[in-house]
Amino acid sequence: MDKTFEAGATESHWAAFWERSGCYTPSGSGEPYSIMIPPPNVTGTLHMGHAFQHTVMDALTRYHRMRGYDTLWQPGTDHAGIATQMVVERNLKLAGEPARQDLGRDKFLEKVWEWKRYSGGTIEAQIRRMGSSVDWSRNAFTMDPAYSTAVVEHFVKLHEDGLIYRGKRLVNWDPVLQTAISDLEVVSEEENGKLWHFRYPLADGSGSLTVATTRPETMLGDTAVAVHPEDERYAALIGKTIRLPLTDREIPIVADDYVDREFGSGAVKITPAHDFNDYALGQRHQLPLINVLTPTAHIVDAMPEAYRGLDRFVARKKIVADFDALGLLEKVEDHKLKVPRGDRSGAVVEPYLTDQWFVDLTRKDLGDGRPGGWTAIIKPAIEAFTEGRIKFVPENWINTYNQWLTNIQDWCISRQLWWGHRIPAWYDAQGSVFVGRSAYDAFVQATGAQGEFQLLSMLKVASTDSTEEINEKLRSADADRFCLTQDNDVFDTWFSSDIWPMATLGWPEKSAALNKWYPSSVLVTGFDIIFFWVARMVMMGRYFMNGEVPFREVYITGLVRDPEGNKMSKSKGNVLDPLDVIDGITLEDLIAKRTTGLMKPETAPKIEAKTRKDYPKGIEAVGTDALRFTFAALATQGRDVRFDAARAAGYRNFCNKIWNAARYVLISCEDQDTGLDASLPVELSTADLWIASRLQRLETEVVEHFQNYRFDLLATALYQFIWNEYCDWYLELSKPALLNGVDAEKRGTRRTLVRVLEAWLRLLHPIMPFITEDVWQRVAPLAGVSGNSIMLQPYPQPNPAKINESAEADIEWLKAFILGVRQIRGEMDISPGKALPLLIQNPSTDDTARLQRLIGSIEFLARVEAPRVLDPSEQAPQSATALLGAMKLLVPMAGLIDKEAELARLTRRIAALESDLAKTQARVDNPNFAKAPPTVQQQARDLQAKQLQDLAALREQCERIAAL
Repeated sequence: MDKTFEAGATESHWAAFWERSGCYTPSGSGEPYSIMIPPPNVTGTLHMGHAFQHTVMDALTRYHRMRGYDTLWQPGTDHAGIATQMVVERNLKLAGEPARQDLGRDKFLEKVWEWKRYSGGTIEAQIRRMGSSVDWSRNAFTMDPAYSTAVVEHFVKLHEDGLIYRGKRLVNWDPVLQTAISDLEVVSEEENGKLWHFRYPLADGSGSLTVATTRPETMLGDTAVAVHPEDERYAALIGKTIRLPLTDREIPIVADDYVDREFGSGAVKITPAHDFNDYALGQRHQLPLINVLTPTAHIVDAMPEAYRGLDRFVARKKIVADFDALGLLEKVEDHKLKVPRGDRSGAVVEPYLTDQWFVDLTRKDLGDGRPGGWTAIIKPAIEAFTEGRIKFVPENWINTYNQWLTNIQDWCISRQLWWGHRIPAWYDAQGSVFVGRSAYDAFVQATGAQGEFQLLSMLKVASTDSTEEINEKLRSADADRFCLTQDNDVFDTWFSSDIWPMATLGWPEKSAALNKWYPSSVLVTGFDIIFFWVARMVMMGRYFMNGEVPFREVYITGLVRDPEGNKMSKSKGNVLDPLDVIDGITLEDLIAKRTTGLMKPETAPKIEAKTRKDYPKGIEAVGTDALRFTFAALATQGRDVRFDAARAAGYRNFCNKIWNAARYVLISCEDQDTGLDASLPVELSTADLWIASRLQRLETEVVEHFQNYRFDLLATALYQFIWNEYCDWYLELSKPALLNGVDAEKRGTRRTLVRVLEAWLRLLHPIMPFITEDVWQRVAPLAGVSGNSIMLQPYPQPNPAKINESAEADIEWLKAFILGVRQIRGEMDISPGKALPLLIQNPSTDDTARLQRLIGSIEFLARVEAPRVLDPSEQAPQSATALLGAMKLLVPMAGLIDKEAELARLTRRIAALESDLAKTQARVDNPNFAKAPPTVQQQARDLQAKQLQDLAALREQCERIAAL
């Protein structure tokens, strides 16, 4: 083995080997275990959240593969309609190329597919770099032909069952993206605004009503003023009409319980076409719906000429000014309000009246004997958890899930985009709609509706013909009246991804893969898409798979945040690319990455300053294994992860520790007798029995942590055993036997060294695959183990017969003994290599027996002369003391140190520490200290506490030496 571990070369070698050898494909035997990857969006590259979740999924996959399961980890990517279209449009603008509308649909989609190939390839390369053992032979994309067929079947079947309808409804409209978006894609935050109070004159000239609004531009579409039916101030006005200012319309005054009598004047303007609550009130009172805005949020031409074509916010200012000029502006107040913005564009979202496709999720029945969406889709999705078919880990997320489903509205699934699955619906010249699995199906319906059943056959229309090909054949036969136009809209991305667990396995076909791996074993995902994705997969999975759930468990991970707990985002300049942590990156390159392509370029200097502060030397390469172990160690169940590159660098040291331990074992055991010949005698030392016993306990603990998804405890247990027990203690304890033991003892220790190392490499492999494979290939033959790869070896299982409590007690006593001597050395500043005289006072019978059994290890590891037990009546000389229970370890000081020189050294250290403490105290006492961030304050207080503790210890040590 090389002297140092080179992560880069090791990773590339084994990743290629595993894939080439078919290690990632299911074995074909054993109980099925499957995980469906949450498909990353083809919008760029993977972020730290992906790397975190992929670490968890790969650990579970490798663990179950080694447990003998027929394991499938299904890979793939999502087309991500809105997000990807935005990226491509932005790229076109930056490159100075024609805009989407100028290119046209077909040319633009060619550009998107080019981007998909680039982004998808980048993502796949990142997944490979992370060591993710996905079955690449099954790699899927949500717009693959087979997947697209499943999406069409999804829509058509729901439509046939009466659960999809098209209607003119109020939706959230993003005027920048010019598409409907769901409630989940709207972010409402409190902002400073205004509340305008307008006077609306009564039509009979008897007075006016004052209404308050935060959106004056919508008044052009008002169709009523509402008051509370029990509001005595307005009882006499109910049923009268208002002369709506700036328009030539009269609108009624209606009574409705919706009105809050305490807000404003208690009279509310009603604009059913531009407010969800107003829409519902308008439905109750059969009010007309008047649309004020275009799709780009400009005033429509049907409005008064003075406002036509104005941007909504320009129109707002003009309308307010015109009210003021008419003497109808009563007052203007500052007002805090929730402003809805699109989560991707940042634009203020408008409630907008438009034709859209919806999935019915609220009706209990359809009125024709068939169940409605609530009964057929939502109720089974809720019961999936209440009946124990699926469980959340942690369990508290069930409350979030249930709350959303019980308050669900019908789902708007159409989007006014070009990138995505085009809705399989066609329209004739009269506006009739035909839904089909293909264009041919739609034309069959259209011609059949008029009794022209033979027309398509006569024209030799094929079932694979496109819409335009069929239309061309119809035109050539002067049958233009049957020409159809396909719906221009595409599906909401989540409508296609909600069948991901089924469609990737072959649905709607009843494939062998679907039969074997559906439902999947666990879904690993973030809490932020419980509504978007998790719930919808359960909804559609149960509906289409005869009540079967799509997965058995849902493991919810936290978000990956920066060290201060802030969410990572491009705008904040705190994003990290996982490959930059794996491979390292210079400070200047990191700054360039973080400041390029910002939505707000003016923030670049601030981002650069923060980056220079956080990473003054850039980021050092740590390798994939160290990054994966960091994620596992931080994966506290249900909590967000605060990622710090410095911690990952610490686990790179763990890789080095493993490498050096393996080098020691190989140096000690290669070309030596490691106990493979069963006919030769083997004698195991107490240390051998101890480490084997500790291994059994570790194996038990690791299995439990995997079952409970406690990756943090799993990482801690492995780290503690490998670093502390095996490397720090057992390797040292092996040396006396290897140096001075008889053949049987040497054979026993070598056998234990390689067997325990080989076992814990398998235990560690699911989290740190690369270094464990590389070391295992060298160690396995010495342990009598053969095989192509560690990932195909059985996962270690505990053997209770090997638990040896006596050996464990002996070694714990020995460790305490050695640490006691080392403590004395440290306090007295005695060289580690100097052999110390050692006296034992007041030993128990057990202590005496252990002294005799473990004397070789004591003398070797503690670097002491042969210990002498003092007679009970014997007076001990002036000594440094350590306690081990009632027994005292005494190191006589006479002649060991230069008393005056040691006192002078300690005095200098005390003086330096007092100076440092004074500086820390002055910082804490500074009046501005309270303004520092809480983390900075805590760091200063922790430093102060440590300085006080160290100062007390030095003074105590000084007193002991002075007393000699």
